[in-house]
Amino acid sequence: EDPSLERHFKGHRDAVTSVDFSLNKKQLASGSMDSCLMIWSMKPQMRAYRFVGHKDAVMCVQFSPSGHLVASGSRDKTVRLWIPSVKGESTVFKAHTGTVRSVHFSSDGQSLVTASDDKTVKVWMVHRQKFLFSLSQHINWVRCARFSPDGRLIVSASDDKTVKLWDKTSRECIHSFCEHGGFVNHVDFHPSGTCIAAAGTDNTVKVWDVRMNRLLQHYQGNAVVNSLSFHPSGNYLVTASNDSTLKILDLLEGRLLYTLHGHQGPATCVAFSRTGDLFASGGSDEQVMVWKTNFDAADYGDVLKTQKSSASVEETHHALSEMDRGVHLKKTKTQDSGRNHVQQEEEISLANTLEHIMGQLDVLTQV
Repeated sequence: EDPSLERHFKGHRDAVTSVDFSLNKKQLASGSMDSCLMIWSMKPQMRAYRFVGHKDAVMCVQFSPSGHLVASGSRDKTVRLWIPSVKGESTVFKAHTGTVRSVHFSSDGQSLVTASDDKTVKVWMVHRQKFLFSLSQHINWVRCARFSPDGRLIVSASDDKTVKLWDKTSRECIHSFCEHGGFVNHVDFHPSGTCIAAAGTDNTVKVWDVRMNRLLQHYQGNAVVNSLSFHPSGNYLVTASNDSTLKILDLLEGRLLYTLHGHQGPATCVAFSRTGDLFASGGSDEQVMVWKTNFDAADYGDVLKTQKSSASVEETHHALSEMDRGVHLKKTKTQDSGRNHVQQEEEISLANTLEHIMGQLDVLTQV
């Protein structure tokens, strides 16, 4: 079955720059040139939240792994951490001396990496928004920076036409990939952490092995590629391009699977949900679209071999919704006791436990 348009969100007043799903897929965050951050509910008839605080265009948004926070970076040179609730409270910190183009949480939710037009990549402790260190070997704007799944590496993409790989501990640049013929708009790690994919203004998507530092795959398109996202299985890649299309690449076969037309004007951003059954896209047309993946339902079986029936998946989903309910119950209880600090600590440890369980479930679903 082909991917299909599932939901369509309208509410931004300018180009959408970034989209990201929460872990449980109940919410979708988007950032826009209209200086606002929107949190959309995936449940029909639920209202969206508009968060106002940035003084200029919001360039990037991302949910923390637990879903308790959303980070955003802006042209106003600040980073904000939001609590995605009705109040929409946020803390703001002056992060860079130029536009912040990219924010990304480490998989344990403890660190944040930001990239900016000031040519630096900066790493922060999420707790207390404490600045840790800068990586500054790029000689032009840095468009994107990401942690590897294990948190040991950082990859960054720049208008200096390079993709750089950094060791987080030694803070040194391990390798520069210089094969791009134009600015590099976006880069991300494969879920396995063994390779990276980068998208550029030279209309290409390139996939490199970070162990051998060699080019594995090269996809030539006919338009600037603005964004990409790996499917959690690691077998597919979705891209968003200036020709208004989203393309799904089959990495195992090394070929283009689908071209999707939905946006009017450039497709600016795209992201798979954490389970891969949905992906979202945003465009210069101010619209946010959510698509049902569909194509992986059949292939998952082949790829993961032992997933016998959809029953096990259903059970997992059921277990997840049970767990979700559990969290809400626990939260309200701790709130009632009015011990704010303790409550936060408990919520955090609860979130960590949940993350662990989700991780285990993920492993189970894949085995």
